[in-house]
Amino acid sequence: MTTLLSTHGLQAEYGDMRALHGIDFAVEPGETVALIGANGAGKSTLLSAIMGLLPVAVEMVKLDGKPVGGSLPHRMVQSGVAIVPEGRRLFAGMTVEENLQVASEHAAAPRGTAWTKERVYDLFPILREKARTPVENLSGGQQQMVSIGRGLLAQPRVLLCDEISLGLAPRVVREIYDVLPQVTAQGTALVLVEQDVGLAQRASQRLYCLLEGRVTLEGKSSDISRDDISAAYFGASHALD
Repeated sequence: MTTLLSTHGLQAEYGDMRALHGIDFAVEPGETVALIGANGAGKSTLLSAIMGLLPVAVEMVKLDGKPVGGSLPHRMVQSGVAIVPEGRRLFAGMTVEENLQVASEHAAAPRGTAWTKERVYDLFPILREKARTPVENLSGGQQQMVSIGRGLLAQPRVLLCDEISLGLAPRVVREIYDVLPQVTAQGTALVLVEQDVGLAQRASQRLYCLLEGRVTLEGKSSDISRDDISAAYFGASHALD
């Protein structure tokens, strides 16, 4: 089976500063992969590079085995890769429903069962109640639900989620993470950038740890110990089969 999304020796720069140093990374269809690491490790940069928000060589990112590195972001969306950005970045002054509607403008062609607003509302019932509410009047957790729903309405085969638990109460984080298996059950793969290591392990099948733009640990989430993760955070290199 062809790997859904992968990077190969991925390098990326911010001006003259190299932020990623040869990242090899892969996501299979329907899989949940976690990206962990300290602030500044390169996790969000990796998502930006995949999405075409940073210039990278064409062969460094592949989708279905085909080189797509450096594609424009809307082309990546049309190809089936979408992102839930850190900080949510919703459209202020627009309602929940209007924010969700925006996602369909550059959506990928559905493969299998399409995501619809009704399916998003089934996933997050509170959003149905708040459909006509301006997003700035929502709680942080409700805004995050809108951001995830907007990502799903782009009809992604892989959804890149950047710090979706950031700043949320533990109860709300549980609510959000509890519905993620329903997303992957429909065949959508997930990449979760997450600061909470325990949450990242529980929610994923595989895990990568980044440090200073390099992979210091990778393997099956269930096989990785706290000692492995601690060593990877502080720079010891591990790779688990």
